[in-house]
Amino acid sequence: MDLKARVLHSLRSTRYLLGGLATALPSLVGYVLLPLVCFSLIFAPILPWAVRPLRALADVERRRAERVLGRPVRRPYPTPEGNAYQRTLQLLRFPSTRKDVAWMLVHGIVGLVLPVLVLGVLLSLLLTISIPLWWWTLPGGTLTLLAAPLTTWMQAIVLSAVCVWLFAALFFWLAPATVKLETWIAEIMLGTWTGAGRRIEELTASRAGALQAHEAELRRIERDLHDGTQAQLVAVAMRLALAERRFDKDPQSSRRMVLEARTTVDEALVQLRTVIRGIHPPILSDRGLNGAIRSLAAGRPIPTSLDLPETDRRPPAAVEAAAYFVVAEALTNIARHSDASRAQVSLRYDGPTLRVVVRDDGCGGAAPGSASGSGLAGVRRRVAALDGTTRIDSPVGSGTTIEVVLPCGS
Repeated sequence: MDLKARVLHSLRSTRYLLGGLATALPSLVGYVLLPLVCFSLIFAPILPWAVRPLRALADVERRRAERVLGRPVRRPYPTPEGNAYQRTLQLLRFPSTRKDVAWMLVHGIVGLVLPVLVLGVLLSLLLTISIPLWWWTLPGGTLTLLAAPLTTWMQAIVLSAVCVWLFAALFFWLAPATVKLETWIAEIMLGTWTGAGRRIEELTASRAGALQAHEAELRRIERDLHDGTQAQLVAVAMRLALAERRFDKDPQSSRRMVLEARTTVDEALVQLRTVIRGIHPPILSDRGLNGAIRSLAAGRPIPTSLDLPETDRRPPAAVEAAAYFVVAEALTNIARHSDASRAQVSLRYDGPTLRVVVRDDGCGGAAPGSASGSGLAGVRRRVAALDGTTRIDSPVGSGTTIEVVLPCGS
């Protein structure tokens, strides 16, 4: 990562930490309210109403963490049922309630200390940069840097430069590290991270994503067939009917209609092949995954190097299609949004899994839902439907790496 990208990354991290004060300060208020709520439970079942502001605060932190992590932090909130007393007892038994309270207690301290610490380092850096401009206005020996009093211009320049370097190195390391710590705390304490519960959430999400992708695919196929192929076949039928009626009276006009109908049939066949190719590209059946990826790379405007295994091993058809579409979507995004000069695609069989990695040297900054990563959410859904994993690393100014791991049997 070059200096400009590192500076921007550290400043964005600082802004994220300062934004965390919006949830850290209310969490400190929770330190006062929590004993009152616990004491009130002895007399009244107020917990169903008391947890609402806590959950709203936790949801704000989840959304903040999701923007950094690039993946959802799921809300582990079962719905309590019954009257107020029954819902209070259920909420007390829910792990999510205890985790939210624990997060509030931790975040109230961590979310306040971390931004103050990082902001202090940043202000110290800015102050140190400005020392050569004003140190001479102070009495000699008043200002001390690195245990040495400033008495000459040489000392002011050299010691200030050393301190600037130290504070900059500390700031560039500390700001991103504290953001990782804060988002890790949010994901651990606010997400569904407990064994079977987390796995159930993942399977539920992947199944929902698979159903959503399947429904979208069916709608696309229906739309393509209805608006394209079906309309053309109806036109063919009408032309042939007119040609049949005119055959005896005007053979030339009838012949012209038959020729037009044949042209329309050819166009319908082309569109039908396009629809079929969207379901399962024929090139996968003809040339395998390696050949299909070579064909994808050959048709791109950006030079793409390939690292493909020389093996006769064929993954299952669904996995092969998913890997093909991942590469196709990634190369399309690179051509449209990345401003890259080159790209690389590599495949690796690691035991029972297929690992697909697509890299570029472009501007980075791609994320699901952003303009530069509009198809990445679809990639995640397609991979999750096969119980695979997706990792997207796209720091601004340092290119994008998409790594997909798909299970393909032993």
